[in-house]
Amino acid sequence: MNPTPTLERLRFNMIEQQIRPWDVLETDILELLAEIHREDYVPDAHRTLSFFDMELPLLDGSVPGEIMLSPKVEARTLQDLHIQKHESVLEIGTGSGFMAALLGARAAQVLSLEINPVLAARAAETLRQNGVTNVEVRNADGAVPLTSGPSFDVIVLSGSVARIPQNLLGSLKVGGRLSAIVGEEPMMRAHFVTRTSESKWETIQPWDTMAPRLLNFPEPSRFSF
Repeated sequence: MNPTPTLERLRFNMIEQQIRPWDVLETDILELLAEIHREDYVPDAHRTLSFFDMELPLLDGSVPGEIMLSPKVEARTLQDLHIQKHESVLEIGTGSGFMAALLGARAAQVLSLEINPVLAARAAETLRQNGVTNVEVRNADGAVPLTSGPSFDVIVLSGSVARIPQNLLGSLKVGGRLSAIVGEEPMMRAHFVTRTSESKWETIQPWDTMAPRLLNFPEPSRFSF
């Protein structure tokens, strides 16, 4: 069924009034956000809010952090990672599956980890219904290193952490990039880390934002001596 003109107008406004002003200017990224329908990944209870500049709860709101990030944060992250069609991606924090769908449209293969089994199953089914075939959703704790120790071209943390774990940096191929939102409330920054050699990584922090914590990643000690 074709989307209604009203939905298309809301989608257009989201792109032009929220995403483009956030320095998301690459034409292929903007076109992708028009093609992949965000509302298909939003829970029915919040579907009317799909195009608003806000985080959206994914379940009943009883567990902090189970949200969709705002459209502009997802779009800017996607743009700044410069994903190529031959690359492999690891996402931690599948949530609704929308970011995984965006990543899948840019990359060869995506492995997306979701700690909540209900969200993992729902996201996998939504991706299937939308014809996404190169994304695997796995119910797993992204804070635990993968047993097989694979390496990836791109790693995306779809949530915030106090610091980026070294094991994830080690899972990047040389030339690979990692994105994460790092810091403490009320100030967090987007970090983009590039592995430049076997022993070197370079980090830029181009913009501020806020995001709920990913579960089970280390937190700094609250005690001082």
